[in-house]
Amino acid sequence: MSADRSTDRRGGDRDPRRDALRDAKGRQRGAARSRGDVHRSAQAPGERRRRTDPARTAAYDVLRQVDGSDAYANLVLPPLLRERRISGRDAAFATELAYGTLRLRGRYDAVLARCVSRPLDQLDPEVLDVLRLGTHQLLGMRVPSHAAVSETVALARDRVGAGPAQMVNAVLRAVGRTTLDDWLARLTDEAPDAVTGLATTRSHPVWITRALREALAGQGRGPDEIGDLLDADNSAPRVTLVVRPGLAGSDELHDEARDADVRLEAGRWAPTARVLAGGSDPAALPAVADARAGVQDEGSQLVTLALASAPLEGPDSRWLDLCAGPGGKAALLAALAAGRGATLVANEVQPHRARLVERALRAVPAGVVERVRTGDGRELGAEEPGAYDRVLVDAPCTGLGALRRRPESRWRRTPADLGALTVLQRELLASALDAVRPGGVVAYVTCSPHLAETRLVVDDVLRRRDDAERFDARAALREVLVPGAEIDLGAPDGGAHGLDVQLWPHVHGTDAMHLTLLRRAR
Repeated sequence: MSADRSTDRRGGDRDPRRDALRDAKGRQRGAARSRGDVHRSAQAPGERRRRTDPARTAAYDVLRQVDGSDAYANLVLPPLLRERRISGRDAAFATELAYGTLRLRGRYDAVLARCVSRPLDQLDPEVLDVLRLGTHQLLGMRVPSHAAVSETVALARDRVGAGPAQMVNAVLRAVGRTTLDDWLARLTDEAPDAVTGLATTRSHPVWITRALREALAGQGRGPDEIGDLLDADNSAPRVTLVVRPGLAGSDELHDEARDADVRLEAGRWAPTARVLAGGSDPAALPAVADARAGVQDEGSQLVTLALASAPLEGPDSRWLDLCAGPGGKAALLAALAAGRGATLVANEVQPHRARLVERALRAVPAGVVERVRTGDGRELGAEEPGAYDRVLVDAPCTGLGALRRRPESRWRRTPADLGALTVLQRELLASALDAVRPGGVVAYVTCSPHLAETRLVVDDVLRRRDDAERFDARAALREVLVPGAEIDLGAPDGGAHGLDVQLWPHVHGTDAMHLTLLRRAR
């Protein structure tokens, strides 16, 4: 052994250079501390790492507004990101964290219930939202476990305090000890029946899962597709634009996209549809900013185009959108009407939504929109009987067809909502049939596939009158598809219901839009 080395207490050689880094009590010091280049924190250990990154904070604030103010995430998050100047990868992370947590809340609550010592409804809502965000990072995102836990604990310290942060730390560590696949297997095994297991693992209320399964069977599809449908509801939808005919040309929009470094792809079904690729911001396009184009689901475009192209007997000069807010379908109808020399009346019962309609219509040439009427659509048929050639009834509904876009809706809706909504839907459809002239066409549209809101509403209204009948909405929709496109609309049942159209997220990549076309006979 050389003269400058000795043996340490573990039996190895001691290096005198390391001894120089020891304090008077023999404890190892870092090099900076040995030189005196150290600054002690004024914070106690429990106060350190109190703040998390802006993206996680933004996602938390969105969840709190959704829960505390009944806000919609898709209306809260974009302005919040702009206000805090969160962009790029951070904005994408915040978006996935907020929306993903909302979509999969049911699954995560079931997991958390097995890791928390008391019922979840006894936790402060703020703490529960923090736990949900952390669980999504652990089980639903590609975030390393240590980062998911430490950053979420920091968020808890910042927003709910050091005490709850300790509980958050313990619970998330328990969550992370089990893989997602093992959690899903456990939740399935512990469910009282197959539908409940499916609802829990796919994060939908049981009543919605049952209703969607029945709708699949009732609309000509197999009920065994329910798993694929629920999974599609939990997938982030791509942003789709509508190019409003006569207001913006396809080449013009692509030129604007190139200048704004935005990538566009052609839609799958509608000739008016363009899909934003790579998470691009639609607001970067001048055509969107000035309403020559807009953000609109491709299914919503299809049902509007089908109404405009449906065979009509007699004149075709005056159209009505009975429930026009917030204005996407009205703007597309107005653009189509302008190309045919027709005019449009847009009716909306809520004044603030009527203002949104006016904004959506601002690029339409003067004289095409007769007026944006603020009033109850149920009264319009009596006030203007037989005054219109085409009428759109985009009826208020549960929105079960748009759960991809409004993930919080699944947790707000209850079966009790159906009673009032279906009464309203019947009254609006009856008013529309009164407002259309003999030979004219009414489109009954819902963003829900629920049978109580679709075929049962139409059946009941037609049962009470003998001056209207269904006709082939499937043929009308196929007429407006991109040339060469072949669409699977399910097996028709051979009766009147086989004339209706039902779109599906898992089949068509659209919202679950329903369309029934009716012709006023006399």
